[in-house]
Amino acid sequence: MKTFTEPKKLQKWCAAKRMEGRKIALVPTMGYLHEGHLSLIEAARKKGADEIVVSVFVNPVQFGPNEDYDKYPRDEKADLAKCRKAGATAIFFPTPQNMYLDAHSVYVNEETLSAGLCGARRPGHFRGVCTVVAKLFNLAHPHFAVFGQKDFQQETIIRRMVRDLNFDLEIVVAPIVREPSGLARSSRNTYLSADEKSRARALSQSLFAAQADVKAKKTVPWKAYQAKIVKKLEAAGLKVDYVEAVDGETLEPVKRLEKGVAILLAVYCGKTRLIDNAVM
Repeated sequence: MKTFTEPKKLQKWCAAKRMEGRKIALVPTMGYLHEGHLSLIEAARKKGADEIVVSVFVNPVQFGPNEDYDKYPRDEKADLAKCRKAGATAIFFPTPQNMYLDAHSVYVNEETLSAGLCGARRPGHFRGVCTVVAKLFNLAHPHFAVFGQKDFQQETIIRRMVRDLNFDLEIVVAPIVREPSGLARSSRNTYLSADEKSRARALSQSLFAAQADVKAKKTVPWKAYQAKIVKKLEAAGLKVDYVEAVDGETLEPVKRLEKGVAILLAVYCGKTRLIDNAVM
């Protein structure tokens, strides 16, 4: 497995692989890899990638001034071992200094899909996400890139960016990987105590119940159901940031739960912000 820290060296290697006719997949991550990340590598392998490039970069541009950039978990040695075992062929460990040069002044900003949900609560977050992902696309020259469904708004925005900026690649979305309790896998789960993990099960339980109800009743009025979910989350001791039902493509709010609608949740469990979602 090749290891790169310099963007230009990765770019040169990937360009050469494309010239050889190799099919390249990109798996962008912020590191501290877990089973969810490894499932993205597996999805890339199953889709027939000859080269699987995993980027490991805690991107400072997508963190707000009061967020957890400094304490975000990092373990490059473990990430390297996990990537090698999972079958990645290259891993990219850039630094903020070589990803954002002195006097860096160009950013990529999506203006519609990022307006609500996490975008409304984390100003500048998706500008940072789009900017770093666009840079990674330019460096890795991938035929396709794999993202996880857990970051539903993010992957929807990235698909729009790819469409609107004419990136010549496919976006692949892999299913959410969950802990045995149902909690969505996340690097931030390491912040949670055993009690907090137990209480956080209310997120997935609420989503699974909604899926079952939609399947049984076909359509369900949203406002009353939204209040039901909020009540369940608060009863578990979670501070609700938002509970929204949106169109799975446009992220526009809907009035009824039905097939194709996505429920997106964000809560604080103690000091840790958790997100989850499910498509009905």
